[in-house]
Amino acid sequence: MRRWWTAIAAGAAAALALTGCGAPGGVDRDLADDWPALPKAAAFLPDAGTCHVTIQDVGYLSGYNPVDCTVLHRAETLHVGTLTGPDAERSTPPRVGSAGMRTARAECDTQVSKAVGADWRSGRLAVGVVFPSASAWGGGARWFRCDASEVTSLDDGSVTARTASLRGALATGSPLAFGCFNPKLVKDDIQQMRPVACTAKHHAEFVGIYQFPDISYAEFKRTSLRAHKACRDLIATYAKVPKNGDLQYRAGTIIYHPLEAEWRNGERGVQCFLWVADRALTRSMRGAGNKGLPVR
Repeated sequence: MRRWWTAIAAGAAAALALTGCGAPGGVDRDLADDWPALPKAAAFLPDAGTCHVTIQDVGYLSGYNPVDCTVLHRAETLHVGTLTGPDAERSTPPRVGSAGMRTARAECDTQVSKAVGADWRSGRLAVGVVFPSASAWGGGARWFRCDASEVTSLDDGSVTARTASLRGALATGSPLAFGCFNPKLVKDDIQQMRPVACTAKHHAEFVGIYQFPDISYAEFKRTSLRAHKACRDLIATYAKVPKNGDLQYRAGTIIYHPLEAEWRNGERGVQCFLWVADRALTRSMRGAGNKGLPVR
């Protein structure tokens, strides 16, 4: 195409030179400036609302093959963001624990929670942040994808293939939302949380997420009792019982917390569960009050 345009331009110039005539009306003798400039190359930007057959840790363009969410898939891009300012000035994509990673993580947590209808950590979901490849980053790409997946259980993070979007997936009554459980204990360690209907006999129930302050993972591990105390406050709010010294005699607490790499990336959501070891419950403790969770 470019050679064709060049040939036309050269032929027009030769014809003018042979005739020796002045330029016709509307021609300014400067042919080069009359050709429209080629459009600027558009940078690749992934689409939100698309699903993917495989999980991507890095957003290689060669691996970008989105499918309709009714097709069997393992991840869904629920949000696409852009890093700006100092986070975008690095020569390479953000690494684990970097400020850029934490910025993207925070935006993904917020936007994915909006998309699924509740804090994404309150159900069987996992969220990953996908950055462009190093070569794409070097070419100016500053986007990041917020990819969500369904996982097998609270204890098993294996991704489950789906044939439907995750939008609204944690609405009231969703099978993905955490509810009641029967803990499997070995001595004092929780080995497994087996989900059951809240109308069946059970000993534990999910009550909410406590967003831990910005402290190091090592400090969090040293002060884990702080998380249990915060979860007791969530139990009081959930069950509508007084927040006082009697709380510890109403129910125990079970917590699930992020792994160290996730913590360094800014994921500080602690999952809180009430735990009644000495009797079986046969209803949800939401709003149960003093009668449902008596001091024992």
